[in-house]
Amino acid sequence: MIETVLIGGAYILIVLMFVCLGRAVIGPSVPDRIAAINLIGTKAVTVLVFVALATRQLFFVDVALVYALVNFLTSVGMAKYIEKGTLG
Repeated sequence: MIETVLIGGAYILIVLMFVCLGRAVIGPSVPDRIAAINLIGTKAVTVLVFVALATRQLFFVDVALVYALVNFLTSVGMAKYIEKGTLG
């Protein structure tokens, strides 16, 4: 039963990721696009955790943690680049 709920939630999040992808493409400004891309990454991490719990293969949680770290560092890098014009 719980596996069905987790997989259903994962499908809903995947659909919402496509909505965020639309915002990232159409977004009126660059910060809106960055926020949408960050949200896609966050939803992907959640989907990975849902899949890990539904399939009882906990190595997906490790993958999700690494992906969350990469997503965070990318968001910080993009914000710094927009603010200062350089990453250095």
